[in-house]
Amino acid sequence: MTTELTMLTWTVGLTGLLWLPYIIAQSKVSGTVGALGYGYKGPLEPLPAWAERAKAHHHNAVENLVLFAALVITAHLAEATNGATAAAAITFFWARIAHLVLHYAGIPFLRSFAFVVGWLSLVCIFYQIVT
Repeated sequence: MTTELTMLTWTVGLTGLLWLPYIIAQSKVSGTVGALGYGYKGPLEPLPAWAERAKAHHHNAVENLVLFAALVITAHLAEATNGATAAAAITFFWARIAHLVLHYAGIPFLRSFAFVVGWLSLVCIFYQIVT
């Protein structure tokens, strides 16, 4: 398996786990039945700030996964992978890890920097495909 597909697999695995922290937090504040009912019988108790950030991060990760997956699969199918796409895929994954930690910690400016690094990685893969 190529480096790009390996990093895509790890990114999918990470993104697939990101719902757990905020659901666990919701269970702690609203009870398991309340969390599983997702407010069916009334509004849920507010989440702690870190859990709200975790929920926002999960949504952001899903949005970025769509772009990353599309680019990695396109590069793979177009046989446009090279050292630059491999490095960009690795950088994207680690930028997402940094973004996760910084988002949970509530550190806004560094979090934005990590996001931009990940976005530039997507731009790099895109550029390798179209040129």
